[in-house]
Amino acid sequence: MSAAALQRDFGARFAGRLRRDEPMARHTSWHVGGPADWYFEPRDRADLADFLRELPREVPLWWVGLGSNLLVRDGGLRGAVIALHGVLDRLERRPDGDVHCEAGVPCARIARQCIRWGLGPADFFAGIPGTLGGALAMNAGAFGGETWPHVVEVEVIGRDGTIRTRQAAEYAVGYRKCVPPLAGEGFLSARLRFAPRPGADNARLRELLVRRRETQPIGEWSCGSVFTNPPGDHAARLIEAAGLKGIRVGGAQVSPKHANFIVNEGAASAADLEALIAQVQKTVETQFGIRLVPEVRVVGEAA
Repeated sequence: MSAAALQRDFGARFAGRLRRDEPMARHTSWHVGGPADWYFEPRDRADLADFLRELPREVPLWWVGLGSNLLVRDGGLRGAVIALHGVLDRLERRPDGDVHCEAGVPCARIARQCIRWGLGPADFFAGIPGTLGGALAMNAGAFGGETWPHVVEVEVIGRDGTIRTRQAAEYAVGYRKCVPPLAGEGFLSARLRFAPRPGADNARLRELLVRRRETQPIGEWSCGSVFTNPPGDHAARLIEAAGLKGIRVGGAQVSPKHANFIVNEGAASAADLEALIAQVQKTVETQFGIRLVPEVRVVGEAA
């Protein structure tokens, strides 16, 4: 289906929720990225299912939460972006003690609410700068904790708009990796399980957040950690040992505060960030024989 036909057919039905040529710089924590062909913010699950049923199968589909682990190239994204943050935002404790959390809920909110409910360990979620949907997609973690060890089952939606429940065992999960049983499905929610922690309070959470502020460039435009830690080592240590702290490409800089963070100083392009990522990889590999693997997803077309 042509762009003109898609605009004509969808324009009226999804008016106000479907936008054409939406700059992705507005929706990523690096504040870079060219336009997405289509950007859809559904009203609810039914609206999302209707959209998926009518979206031609040949149109590529992208799922976005807070855009905190995403580098969209300057040429933008071909296809349709579905944004769930602010839409799927229910977080409830079930009668059996498990937690029902929708994909658009920020991870920091999960941490705070589980402390109020006396459940844990969930405080590690406070160190993940994204939504549950993104945390599920990459088995995100922080402060020694990871997402999927707490997942019992997930609710997903397919390209045909069908909603189904899948068990955690259906996913191949590893360090910063989650391989679904069927490609193209998007996460809608998860049932999470934590242990009772009577008397839990915010002290541990405050301690972790203070440590995070002291050691990471909080408040600057970044994606969080750029590289996964190689076995038995830390990406930040290798980058710092290679003398790369503070180096720049255009408006992008390896953070002087934490070497595994790359920040947009305000005028970086996606090309600047991608070039700096490649430079860090090449230098560390040359000096130490270790190829750093990005945990950030680089997508889209070059300008």
